[in-house]
Amino acid sequence: MYLNREEGSNSKGSVSLSVFLLSLAVTVCAVWLVALCGVCGWCQRKLGKRNKPGMETADTPDSARGRGEKKAIKGNKPANSPKGQPPDADGQSTVTDLANSLTGDMVMLSPGSEDDDGEGPISEKLGRIQFSIGYSFQNTTLTVKVLKGQDLPAKDFSGTSDPFVKIYLLPDKKHKLETKVKRKNLNPHWNETFLFEGFPYEKVRERTLYLQVLDYDRFSRNDPIGEVSIPLNKVELGQLKTFWKELKPCSDGSGRRGDLLVSLCYNPTANTITVNIIKARHLKAMDIGGTSDPYVKVWLMHKDKRVEKKKTVTMKRCLNPVFNESFPFDVPAHVLRETTIIITVMDKDRLSRNDVIGKIYLSWKSGPAEVKHWKDMLARPRTNVAQWHSLKA
Repeated sequence: MYLNREEGSNSKGSVSLSVFLLSLAVTVCAVWLVALCGVCGWCQRKLGKRNKPGMETADTPDSARGRGEKKAIKGNKPANSPKGQPPDADGQSTVTDLANSLTGDMVMLSPGSEDDDGEGPISEKLGRIQFSIGYSFQNTTLTVKVLKGQDLPAKDFSGTSDPFVKIYLLPDKKHKLETKVKRKNLNPHWNETFLFEGFPYEKVRERTLYLQVLDYDRFSRNDPIGEVSIPLNKVELGQLKTFWKELKPCSDGSGRRGDLLVSLCYNPTANTITVNIIKARHLKAMDIGGTSDPYVKVWLMHKDKRVEKKKTVTMKRCLNPVFNESFPFDVPAHVLRETTIIITVMDKDRLSRNDVIGKIYLSWKSGPAEVKHWKDMLARPRTNVAQWHSLKA
């Protein structure tokens, strides 16, 4: 009996030892598998990958505004002067953001210089305007002659503009005079005379002559080109004097809508143009809370026909968004000269129509900055050529 109990004890001990060794082996294998998963980044990438939601948007052009014509104004009424809009602080972004979004080498350009780092303010040439001012003491009448414009920027995707001039005597903005529209002309000659009648000389000296050049648009809001203002107390009004003045961005904020950094890459072998929407800065606030929900639409145009549209995701409550999204378009070489890429920055609105913040027209016949970018893209095939552009109305 003693021997049987001893043999039974040995048998039970062997089973316990086997179970212990098996548990230890399973534990070691589990630890090894966990360590292997920790080293492997595949699981982390699959778990951490973020899907971009699709956005459905609506785009309706602004309603057209009619324009009446006047050639003289009598008397004067006060009004509010144009209001300025302070720029917002630039958002945080890194070189890594741009590098991750681009394939191959990226060439940074600006409208002013190829050596610019791309982060300075954009000073696009707006052209200049010639006009004359004189005052008749006998008739108590101020005479303003709008003569001509020179080197105006193109506002239409056809590479031209339809400019006209509005004339005010600030601070009165309720009463204005307008020139005729000069169709498809970047160097217009107006040669029109306007009379402000019934203004005593003392009152005239308190006024500021304000000229605003705009691009007429029949189907949407007129696009501001630039402005000139000259205090009349600084002008000798006894005889008609002629001035040349450089146009400046409109101080009421209508001419400043923010900037967009875009890169273009032309592949002549694949017959493609890749448009990379990198980031925007100082976008105009379109919401009551002083911010916007921007996204970008990219249209490929052949002549005046829309061929293809693509768009980015919407960035919530952001005036300096970083998009880093690329869109390839098929563009055969024989239609390059008739191709235009229209980039529109929109403000998403759930309760009403989406608002247009600003646009860019890229082609071989757009404005000077746009044409420069287009030519640089063609001169550097298979290279991402990036450039800042000022958004236009």
